[in-house]
Amino acid sequence: MQQLQILNNQFEFYQKLDSKNKRYFEHRVATFIERYSFFGKEGIEITDEMRVLISATAIMLTFGMRNYLFTVIDKVIIYPDVYYSSFSDDYHKGEFNPRMRAIAFSWKHFLEGYEISNDNLNLGLHEFAHVVHFQGLKNTDTSATIFSVTYDEIMEQVQLPANLKQLVDSNYFRIYAYTNEFEFIAVLLEHFFETPERFKAEFPILFEKVKLMINYSEPYKIRK
Repeated sequence: MQQLQILNNQFEFYQKLDSKNKRYFEHRVATFIERYSFFGKEGIEITDEMRVLISATAIMLTFGMRNYLFTVIDKVIIYPDVYYSSFSDDYHKGEFNPRMRAIAFSWKHFLEGYEISNDNLNLGLHEFAHVVHFQGLKNTDTSATIFSVTYDEIMEQVQLPANLKQLVDSNYFRIYAYTNEFEFIAVLLEHFFETPERFKAEFPILFEKVKLMINYSEPYKIRK
């Protein structure tokens, strides 16, 4: 009951679903919580709020997919704030570590990702996008195949000089997006969920490709 209240009170995507899709979403969140281990580091205690909001972020991203769970991670690690990662030998707010089969977050910065819902900065979405991307490249199930094929189509179009210039000149996507292909896809998905109307208006073809890539249906966000 407490976990359901957290969804009702704190997760906007869930709030906008119709009753049928809310039930699907609840089931998937519960399955995610049951499937993956959550570990607190540096003295932080794992709470229902952490489990629910992190799980709901993953489910939001994969809600259109038949295979909505991840095979490339088995744990979620939560730090109170910025932490040092021996994997990259650097300090992080969050990361996906395929070698450790883990996704990690600074809880402080995870929450900040939801404080402003339209600034296109959402740590949870960004890091889970890396997981979805990696899974799409590694797996052969239908969801992964659709993601991988559409991802290739997106990157082929983006790399055309005229299209890349249009993207950069728009200043819509932050410059960090162009660091590498993994970051580009992660930033695309942040924008897709945080400012979909602007994304669709400025880059309608790219928007439709992202929508196809994650098998997303816009009516999910319409309360009936």
